[in-house]
Amino acid sequence: MPLGLLIVAVLGARLVFTADTSDVSATPPSAVPTPGSRSTTAAAAPTPAPDEESAPPKRSAAPSTAKPTSTAPPARAVYLGDSLATENQDVLADLLDESGSAQLRKAPHSGTTLCDYLEGEQESLFIPDDRKAAALVRSERPEVVVLQFWGNSWGYTPCMKGIVHDADPDRYYDRYAADARALTEQITKAAQDAGIPRPKLVWVLQGPDAVAPDRVRRVNDIYRAQAKAAGDLTSDAGARVSRPGARYTYVQNLPCNAYERANPTYCSGGTTAQLHRADDPLHFCLAPTKKGAPPCTVRSPGILRYTQAIAATVDDYLRQSGR
Repeated sequence: MPLGLLIVAVLGARLVFTADTSDVSATPPSAVPTPGSRSTTAAAAPTPAPDEESAPPKRSAAPSTAKPTSTAPPARAVYLGDSLATENQDVLADLLDESGSAQLRKAPHSGTTLCDYLEGEQESLFIPDDRKAAALVRSERPEVVVLQFWGNSWGYTPCMKGIVHDADPDRYYDRYAADARALTEQITKAAQDAGIPRPKLVWVLQGPDAVAPDRVRRVNDIYRAQAKAAGDLTSDAGARVSRPGARYTYVQNLPCNAYERANPTYCSGGTTAQLHRADDPLHFCLAPTKKGAPPCTVRSPGILRYTQAIAATVDDYLRQSGR
């Protein structure tokens, strides 16, 4: 079987038959429905871009099935995040497993934001104490912690204490910056308590917001500033679901890249990679969002592009650190 078809079969089987959000080492709390879709008008289809602009960064277009020759066990990585992380967690885990770089401990939960994962936060309804960021660092002893947060801007989670972007943008950004610092500090202390090296944090940069384009730019700036201040990393997964040259302009579709054209399931009509459903400008899963927001059950170009970028960042860091 050609390699391209084998990759599609492997990822396709994982996407179609998985519906369990749990990791082998723990069972997550029962999920809650995601907020309702915000009304928006999808942008027009983009103009075609060269293949090299739509190829995944720093790794081949198709996930590799080759395992590294090293006999060292894979690093441990923890994945925290919201509904975007929930829908793509299994694909990210598969990519890291295929590269052999890391075993992913999946701990996202739909509807969450940074404050939900802070220890001492009593108003989080979603994340129990043993699944807070610091608790997972102490128990899992990871080398990498990936943080995927869209930036809950509508007050869905109680720990934001009613701070919403539309009502008070400055207060919203200040709160996000403070929570990013606090989360970094708690993870750092947890590693010290556990007697392990501090894990490297990977802040995932977000794709365009169809309703408030500048909001995502400002949130990404917060993540970049925090990563720089603490010596951590960013992964610009959002650029992979943006039009080249228009990083913060929302698009529902992009021209297919070479891998997508070679694997028609990801390429509608042989030309178009659909990133979002017409009725959901936020998520990348092309199946309707289900109650509890389980991992996506259909092959979705946006999820594959997004997770390839994150996996590349993790792979590169671990390789450069000698793993």
